[in-house]
Amino acid sequence: MNPSPRSELGSELALQVQGISKRFGELLANDRIDLTVKVGEIVAILGENGAGKTTLMNILFGHYLPDQGQVRVFGQPLTLGSPAAALAAGLGMVHQHVLLAENLSVLDNVILGTEPLWQLWSARAQARSKLMHLATELGLDIPADALVGSLSVGERQRVEILKVLYRGARILILDEPTAVLTPPEVEQLFATLRRMVERGLSILLISHKLQEVMAVSDRVVVLRQGRVVLSTPTATTTTTALAAAMVGHQIPALVRDPQGRGEVVLELQGVSGGGLREVSLRVHRGEIVGIAGVAGNGQTALVDVLCGGRRPEQGGMRLAGQVLRFWTPQLLIQKGVARIPEDRQGTGLIGSLSLWENWLGGRYREQPFCRWGLLRRQVIEQQAAAALARFEVRGHQGSVRAPAQVLSGGNQQKVILARELFRDPQLIVAHQPTQGLDVGAVAYVHGQLLAARQGGAGILLISEDLDELLSLADRIGVLYRGRLSEPIAREQATRTALGLQMAGQGYAS
Repeated sequence: MNPSPRSELGSELALQVQGISKRFGELLANDRIDLTVKVGEIVAILGENGAGKTTLMNILFGHYLPDQGQVRVFGQPLTLGSPAAALAAGLGMVHQHVLLAENLSVLDNVILGTEPLWQLWSARAQARSKLMHLATELGLDIPADALVGSLSVGERQRVEILKVLYRGARILILDEPTAVLTPPEVEQLFATLRRMVERGLSILLISHKLQEVMAVSDRVVVLRQGRVVLSTPTATTTTTALAAAMVGHQIPALVRDPQGRGEVVLELQGVSGGGLREVSLRVHRGEIVGIAGVAGNGQTALVDVLCGGRRPEQGGMRLAGQVLRFWTPQLLIQKGVARIPEDRQGTGLIGSLSLWENWLGGRYREQPFCRWGLLRRQVIEQQAAAALARFEVRGHQGSVRAPAQVLSGGNQQKVILARELFRDPQLIVAHQPTQGLDVGAVAYVHGQLLAARQGGAGILLISEDLDELLSLADRIGVLYRGRLSEPIAREQATRTALGLQMAGQGYAS
């Protein structure tokens, strides 16, 4: 639902970006960008990976010096290329991943760096009073003496917001603020943002989640290839129009054909260890089983067990009816298990290696890639080129000898898909397969997973994105502190119920 425009929005400009351009060699990252944010307004910034959002934010905070253009904050010129000037002007940023000291209290984290080194005492009483006033005014109920390490992800984000506001920020930039939050925490954050703008603060919101942008913003600005291609009131646009503006063309609607599921391809029975607690699960051929949960609740341990990186302390696994008593990554690859890892750059690919080497992966001993112990480079490169073409990998100038690190995040993910899906696996373990991807790349990955499902593969989709799970999965369970709820049919699942489970309701301690 679109937010109703706030009639009290004034005309005073909090932030004015005029003609900002920035070039890195031959790459024009920002091309004459104009942007305004009014006092008491939430403006969302959308764009594909590489559209210029990060470069623009780095210019605003003084990390980059633009080649041309100027920035005004509350009508005053901002000294560009100076982080100190940006902070003094009232610009503050909350990053996607919180930057707090876990062994310090909330109060200590907030005041850290705000007092001169030569001061002989800390004005903690005044700082506590100021912090509590801010927290009460914005509805951010956080105990000042609580250790940050004891707080939930959502509570830590509130501390980050308080930390920025404590320093006098009047313009707040939020970078993917809902990426690691449960649905109830997202609603709490949005309520906080609305209270903030009602008190005259201004907010720039960077997000990939179109539904959330529609729910909380007043205006939307879309960047494509370094240029502003759309600036519109949120109430007058749609998610379809925004997605088309981001990629430059209409994105086909997701088609999820009904189909009957086949025999069980994966069965876990009472698996424990590495943070998992008696996890039992079945995945059938021709179905997608979704696993929801906030990061850190056992997802990585579950993937490691399924892909041979970890032996469970107890419990067992059955693959296509066969009991596995000892399994390795190489054995599971041979048995048709594909893995789309959460960290495409750290786990999925080796950036310095060529595309053909990354595509080959652990199959270097298989036919027809190996003969008499020697790699058949010509055969490998031919098949790699065919696979990369089939999966529409771009950015390597047609050479499979190019290093993987030259590709964008979306194309790197396509390389992984080309490696894992090209051989028609019977089981696909997809862990956060669209994390950090733009809307076009997300649509492509979703289409490939649905095609694999239609082809009879069983898919375990582990994601923190409920919209993704509700769009793709046939059944959905929730992993909380290592315990997995019984997956239920997608038609019976609701965002509210799943969100409560992600927050721990319904689980025994």
